[in-house]
Amino acid sequence: MTTALQKTATNNTVALTIAATPFAIRAERGSDIAAREALLDVCFGASRHARTCQRLRDGRLPAEGLAFSVVHQGRLVGTIRLWHVDAGGQAALMLGPLAVDPSCRELGIGAELMNHAIAAAKALGHGAVILLGDEPYYSRFGFSPEKMENLSLPGPFERHRLLGLELRAGALDGVAGLIVATGRAAKRARTASPAARAA
Repeated sequence: MTTALQKTATNNTVALTIAATPFAIRAERGSDIAAREALLDVCFGASRHARTCQRLRDGRLPAEGLAFSVVHQGRLVGTIRLWHVDAGGQAALMLGPLAVDPSCRELGIGAELMNHAIAAAKALGHGAVILLGDEPYYSRFGFSPEKMENLSLPGPFERHRLLGLELRAGALDGVAGLIVATGRAAKRARTASPAARAA
C-alpha cells in the first residue's frame, strides 16, 4: 500500500497526513501529563516504574526541547522524551520511553516520532543518543550495539539491547563506564504544612 506523507511546520508543530488520517507531533505540554502517564501505563504496565532506565529519569526533567507528544483526533496517542546523561564521561542523550496507543500503531506514528526526535536532537547540537531497545526495530534509525560494549546501566539490563546512535561522528568513541543522569532536577511537589492540612 502506498503511503502519502505531507508535512507542514508551523510554531514548532509538524502536521502529518498518513493515508488521509492526520496526526500532529508537537512539543509536550504540561496539560499532557495525565494522558501521557495513562498511555505509558497501557503500553508498559504498572511495572514500568521499576525498569532500569527509569532510574535515569527519576527526579529529572527531559532535555529542553526534546519531549514530544502526538495528538490524533483530539487525543494524545504518542509520546517520546530524551534525557541528559553522562555515558562514561561523554555527554549524550538517553531516549525513552517511546509509546504509541495500540489503536494507532498502523499509522506509522512511532517511526515519525523517532525521526522527529532524532532530527531535533541533532539540530540542537547533541552528539549522541543511547537507548535500551530491540535492535531489529531501532536499527532503521541508525542505532546499533557498536561502541556500547563498555557501557553499563544502573541496574540489570540485557547487553544486546543497549544501542547507540552518533549524531556527530566519533561522539561515542572509547566510551566506557556507567551511564548516569545529568539532567536538571524536577521540582518536587510541595506538601502542605501540618496546619494547612488540618484546616
